Order: sequence, then structure tokens, then C-alpha cells
Amino acid sequence: MSAHPLHPPYNSFNSSGKAFHNIVGGFECTPHSEPHQVSLNAGYHFCGGSLVNENWVVSAAHCYQSRLQVRLGEHNIGVNEGTEQFIDSSRVIPNPDYDSWTIDNDIMLIKLRQPATLNSYVQPVPLPRSCAPNTSRHLVPLALILFYPYFLQCLNIPILSDSDCRNSYPGMITDSMFCAGYLEGGKDSCQGDSGGPVVCNNELQGIVSWGYGCAEKDHPGVYTKVKLNNFSNVNIYLNFLIVPL
Repeated sequence: MSAHPLHPPYNSFNSSGKAFHNIVGGFECTPHSEPHQVSLNAGYHFCGGSLVNENWVVSAAHCYQSRLQVRLGEHNIGVNEGTEQFIDSSRVIPNPDYDSWTIDNDIMLIKLRQPATLNSYVQPVPLPRSCAPNTSRHLVPLALILFYPYFLQCLNIPILSDSDCRNSYPGMITDSMFCAGYLEGGKDSCQGDSGGPVVCNNELQGIVSWGYGCAEKDHPGVYTKVKLNNFSNVNIYLNFLIVPL
């Protein structure tokens, strides 16, 4: 059995012209309260991402396109609010250890062609100083931040224990992944949310990656860990963020 992206990149409208639904069970974020959130655009919003400094964005590797535009300072992606910055990519770099079959190491860096202008609408999110808390003992509230389908949406979900995560997807969870959500279903990220941030204690702890359906019972969302104590490839890869390129 292979993993499949939980939220494949998509055009915001289907053939009937109706907008796809993204986040399930969330609420509209306070406008511009999540200034690190970006929209990846190729003529349409297809994935999310997180600004981590004025030059770099982190997203999911399965969102890869060789050329894309990063849209920052958005709240309603359906209109021009006057707060946006549209910046083309100069480099799009999937993790070299990304496996498109298992979705392992599903993380990607995007170098902006020009630095973002930091202001009250555009700010980076800190990378984690340590890994997420021990999920075998605690349910830790996370903020999941996504577009649906125009307005930025927020969702508070718990980290699940490693055993619950692996039992939900036998043989499919790697050390670079964690699960979050509710085993009873009802709240989850969904189509078009890939690459978006999962924030814990005001630090970027996860990236929307894959799963089975949307908000289905016993199938929580699966997220890429941004930092791992014993998984050097991710840490080495993230060092690109502080090395001038």
C-alpha cells in the first residue's frame, strides 16, 4: 500500500465552476493574524506554504512546480486587498530524499526572486527550537492555517500519539511524519491545503502532507515534521534557509 497526498494541488474551481471545499470544521482566521501564511499560485491557488525568512518559503514537496508565484499578505485570495505581495520563485527545491510513492520527507524550499518586505501583513514564522512534545502522553493543540476557498481559515487540532497514528495507517507512517486531528473525524485539512503550516507554541512544527479522504473516521491527517532529533536529512536540508544561495 502506498501513501497518497492528502490534499493534491488543484485548481480552485472544478469543471462546473463551483469552488472546491478545503478545511473541514474550521473557522475564518482574524484577518492578517497569520502573516507567515502564503499562497502558491500558478494562475490559481494550488498549495499553501510558510514564510520562514524574507527570502525563503517552506511547503510540501508534492506541491512541486518548477515555476510558481508566492502570494504573501493575503486574507481573501479572491480579491485584491492592497496588502498583498506577489513574488516569483527563483528556485524550487524539493527535499532530495522525498519519496513520491510513500510521501516520506515531504518538504520543499522555495527561494523568492526578491526578498519579501516585512510589515504587519507579512512576517516569518519561527522554526522550532525543539521537536513537538511527546505525543504518546499529551494531546497538544495545534493551529492549522489554510485557505477555504478564498478566506484564510484556522483549525485547532490535537497531535495524536504515535501508536494511534501508526494504527490508523499500518506500515505507512515514517519517522518524518506525525498525525493530528480527531479519530472520530469531523475536523481536518482537505483538498488544496497541501503545504500549509501547522503551528504549535508559535513555531512551525508541521506541514500539511497526506491522508485518506478528508475528516474521515479513523483517518487523521498526516503531517511532515519540520524538525526531528534523529533525522538529520531534514535538519541539514533546513540549513539551506540560513545559507546564502
